[in-house]
Amino acid sequence: MSLNPPIRDWHGKRVWIIGASTGIGAALAQRLARAGARLALSARSHDKLAALASAYATIVAKWGGADVTLFNAGTYSPMSAAAFDLAHMNEHFAVNYHGVTNGLAAILPDYLERAASHPCIAIVSSVAGLRGLPLALAYGPSKAALINLAETLYLDLAPKGIAVTVINPGFAAGEFEMHFPKRFTRWLHTLRLLPYTAYFALIGKAVKP
Repeated sequence: MSLNPPIRDWHGKRVWIIGASTGIGAALAQRLARAGARLALSARSHDKLAALASAYATIVAKWGGADVTLFNAGTYSPMSAAAFDLAHMNEHFAVNYHGVTNGLAAILPDYLERAASHPCIAIVSSVAGLRGLPLALAYGPSKAALINLAETLYLDLAPKGIAVTVINPGFAAGEFEMHFPKRFTRWLHTLRLLPYTAYFALIGKAVKP
């Protein structure tokens, strides 16, 4: 059973993609354009993420709001405890987590006013947020925070008619979580169920820093 209303026809849908310059965001923008969606695209740099309120105000002025907002901005570089860098850690949270919360502050008042139209919030996290992984000391926690954020948002917003989806890098068949490639992500989901003693022993052997 789908936890969100599925989107079957993208023609004319107003979609705001944050983090559309490369990778998943750029590919999705191209696919949605071919499907007839109306696109507003934002880059993912730190300074631009801080200006999302004015960007969404422009969307409201021109379109009357967005039907779908995809939070895809992200940064990654490896870090271990032996090379702990607080500025590096804070940069990951500034882009990966606060980039989303800045955007939520911009869209939620409008989304709540238009809840009857079933607008959608989609958050790109990562399977690295499911459990701790080597060299992901900065990246993993920021993505774990996004998964928890999406789960909590769903509990708050689904009863009001607002769809919330977390993508652990699919799109819009109505599932709450989308994850790929399946062969790898299903393995990590299974690991999430293990007790810490078994998990630490297994991951320590399988993944070497």
